[in-house]
Amino acid sequence: MRYDCEVVVVGGGIVGLSTAYALSRAEPGVSVIVLEKEPALARHQTGRNSNVVHSGLYYKPGSLKAQYAVGGGRELAEFCREHGLPYRATGKLVVATTGEELPRLHALAQRGREHGLAVRELGALGIAEYEPQVRGVAALHIGDTGITDYPAIAHAYAKLSGAEVRTGGAVTAIARRPDGVTVTTALAEVRAKVLVNCAGLYSDRIARLAGDEPGVRIIPFRGEYFELSERTSGLVNGLVYPVPDPLFPFLGVHLTKDLHGGVHVGPNAVPALAREGYRWGAVNPRELAGTLGWPGAWRLAARHWRAEAVEVRRSLSLRAFTRDVQRLLPAVTEGDLLPVTAGVRAQAVSRDGTLLDDFAFAEAPRTVHVLNAPSPAATASLPIGREVATRALTALAR
Repeated sequence: MRYDCEVVVVGGGIVGLSTAYALSRAEPGVSVIVLEKEPALARHQTGRNSNVVHSGLYYKPGSLKAQYAVGGGRELAEFCREHGLPYRATGKLVVATTGEELPRLHALAQRGREHGLAVRELGALGIAEYEPQVRGVAALHIGDTGITDYPAIAHAYAKLSGAEVRTGGAVTAIARRPDGVTVTTALAEVRAKVLVNCAGLYSDRIARLAGDEPGVRIIPFRGEYFELSERTSGLVNGLVYPVPDPLFPFLGVHLTKDLHGGVHVGPNAVPALAREGYRWGAVNPRELAGTLGWPGAWRLAARHWRAEAVEVRRSLSLRAFTRDVQRLLPAVTEGDLLPVTAGVRAQAVSRDGTLLDDFAFAEAPRTVHVLNAPSPAATASLPIGREVATRALTALAR
């Protein structure tokens, strides 16, 4: 078999590009082609998020999310400094607005200390030191948090990797042989020794195209954002988060001061009706049927319907969304919330309805799959890239 490259990476988001970068660092001279179906890189999860560099506070000790976010966030800050990319250390507040949330807040403080984070516990007066307009009964200040520009980082990975990047051609077929794989796109074929699947919203589909059963399905959740009006954007100094629900893998509606002084509010977490369902009117009948045909989707709905009902209500009612924001920032009115671009989270769900709570990878002959890499994958992109690259080089050596 004649090869076009040694490794073909499917997916031009931050995880696929960090993998290409890690391959070039681990094995200089390795030939890599990155395939991206969109006309440009970083169009989906990488380019549609709040650009927060997470501390790792929320994740279970010993999990990959905890390991990769804690170390990866610090490493990413250094990468930005080294390569002249935007990064600002901001710290953040996690705010309890009622006494009922205090036990969960204290548990988060303990977890943060287990991770070696700089955690400061605050009362109501301490909150005012950082955010005078934010209201709460107690809070945590986490110093190990920042803001960056993830699309810029993704493009830097692509440039530094030396990989050939091919855009505008969706993968339509994958044929695996004992000595390699042939990937057919809408534009051409690519012959490689190893395929790496970093397709995000389509990672389960790419795995099945390769003949591998991932055991999970991607269920898309839309995250809707607003931006604060000019009148109220100055009321927020940094990053302000609510105390999250430990049973639901989303962080709740929060306030994020961006690199340019604007303040993003969101996201919520609404089941999307298409994998690229960035609005309610975006419906893909084939993809929706695939979601509804997965037993895990129904079991997930049965388990979390109350939480999802709240999320849907906030999506359909600006008044309800505003009331949720006012729990943290009372001065905000409905007129201060200006809709901006939404994102869609690629969340892997198992057959029994479990939301995968950690990064997940799988391997088969000549293939490596990233099956679950939602937030904080961008923060953790450097260690994730090394993990995937190590697996790909092992497969290459076989």
